[in-house]
Amino acid sequence: MKAQDSTLKPKTSPRRRAASNKQASKQMITGFTAGAILFASLAILTMFVVDPLQFYHKATWYKPVFSNEQRYQNPGLAKNYDYDTIILGSSMTENFIPSVVNKDLGGKSIKLSIRGSYAEEQNDIAKVAFRTGKVKQVLWGIDYFALKPANLDAQGPYPHYLYDENRWNDYKYWFNVTPYQELAKGLFKRFTATENGKRMMELEYLYNWNYYVLYGKKYVMNFYKKALTNEIRTGMNEEPLEVVQENFTKYVESLIKEHPEAEFKIYYPPYSILRQAVWRDLNVQRYEQQLTMKQWMFDRLKQYPNVKIYDFQSEDEWTFNLDLFKDLSHHNMNVNTWISNAIGRNDAKYLVTEDTVQQFIDRLRSQVEDVAATEEGDLLRVQVRKAPDLEQTMTFTQKDLRGPDQTLFIPSKEAAAALEAELVWDQATKTMTVTRGDHKIAMTVDAPEATVNGQKVALPHPVELMGGKTIVPFAFMAEALGWEVTIDTPNEMTRNITIKSAP
Repeated sequence: MKAQDSTLKPKTSPRRRAASNKQASKQMITGFTAGAILFASLAILTMFVVDPLQFYHKATWYKPVFSNEQRYQNPGLAKNYDYDTIILGSSMTENFIPSVVNKDLGGKSIKLSIRGSYAEEQNDIAKVAFRTGKVKQVLWGIDYFALKPANLDAQGPYPHYLYDENRWNDYKYWFNVTPYQELAKGLFKRFTATENGKRMMELEYLYNWNYYVLYGKKYVMNFYKKALTNEIRTGMNEEPLEVVQENFTKYVESLIKEHPEAEFKIYYPPYSILRQAVWRDLNVQRYEQQLTMKQWMFDRLKQYPNVKIYDFQSEDEWTFNLDLFKDLSHHNMNVNTWISNAIGRNDAKYLVTEDTVQQFIDRLRSQVEDVAATEEGDLLRVQVRKAPDLEQTMTFTQKDLRGPDQTLFIPSKEAAAALEAELVWDQATKTMTVTRGDHKIAMTVDAPEATVNGQKVALPHPVELMGGKTIVPFAFMAEALGWEVTIDTPNEMTRNITIKSAP
């Protein structure tokens, strides 16, 4: 027999091996759990100490770096900064300067604007501010579009957890990379910005875009021409008026009702008059509902003594001056200052009352119907009347001024109807033939001449295709069709055209 090899280890039983593996797994899980808890604790501690959005406390041991992501930044500002006045609204309110508002309205203001925001999210941030007990005054710019149903996730996930009072869901802030990304962006901007750029990162100019964009009629006219084509289908899915009214009641009126201790100064932001004209031409339901809402909102809010409403949408010194705008809607910082000044002095010119609410509606409607634009972006008020009813002005969906004499051009079909004529269009040659009795005129798109009763006649400016419509020289066409035309210019901003059937 062979002797047993003393170097061989005794075999481990299956039961003992299972117990050993179980112990190892338990140790691994314990270690992993402890590591995870340690990591989470460090993350929470770091978030609380650094607190990039100042959600828990105002920055004290370091100079604050503000985020431009308003939906993330605003809750911390509302919770931890010193103020008694809040500024609410869309991008139309971003160019307010708090120190100017302080001087005009009294108190100390903080801007809680949210670009592209709906009334629902404006209500969210207002509630955060009101829970602090600081709010005595609200400056609120209300856009009609903000009263539509909200899609809060359209610009990325909406951080509801920053707005509620539930501490249990703060983990979404603790373990969110977004605050740190915003901190990194802010630090990078601070180290690379010019002195003026650094000034724009302070609380006084936070969210202010006045110095980053270009203003002027040239830019507005580019937007106008694009809108005439791009917005043709926008009115197809317009929400019913009842939906807009319900949102106003739920997100605006409810806040006013809940806080009788605060003064609410609500205003309607002024857009360029061309913005209103495009809505009237391409989305008549929206345009009419907006006007209806002016009266309806006043009727809802007049019962609250802590509310004043101001309407700046028919201030033609602003809305007809396209050099104040960067596009069809957004005005420069000067206009925000003028608004603040006017509200501060409670200017009766803009104050909406029982006696003036309809006047504001009628004035805006009249301006929209009258406005006509040159190619360069100069705006005039042009009124067209047909004798003998000289009290009634004729309305057209588009008015443009062309040539050195600023000849009025309007859509060809509307011109023919106004002149009691018949129009035939030849798509192949892009030629229209218009007939009224014994008078006949033919005009071709881009051609410098027209044929009037068989004779070639020079046009004041060629016929154009614009926004899917053919626009024609109205006065020229009227005379060619046998009408007597009188043009009166009472001032630089106004032109009156009267047509009368020739005897």
